[in-house]
Amino acid sequence: MEFNIVEIIGYAASIMVAISLSMKHIVALRVLNFVGCSLFIAYGLYVGALPVVVANSYIAVINIYFLYKNHQERKNSDLNGVKA
Repeated sequence: MEFNIVEIIGYAASIMVAISLSMKHIVALRVLNFVGCSLFIAYGLYVGALPVVVANSYIAVINIYFLYKNHQERKNSDLNGVKA
């Protein structure tokens, strides 16, 4: 069975998204999901599937937003002497 780079990227993206959904911690889920989305964006660009690129770009932005928001909340709680 021979795979080309596009198929490998597609399978890697699927695996990363599937693994992310099994994460217990939300930060790990969002990071792995972001990696999966990024791979799906690359895959979509390779195969010319604009809906895949658009949907995963949107999801990637959501992941980045919530990772940033989580980081800010932790930073603020550390400044106030509260452990997050």
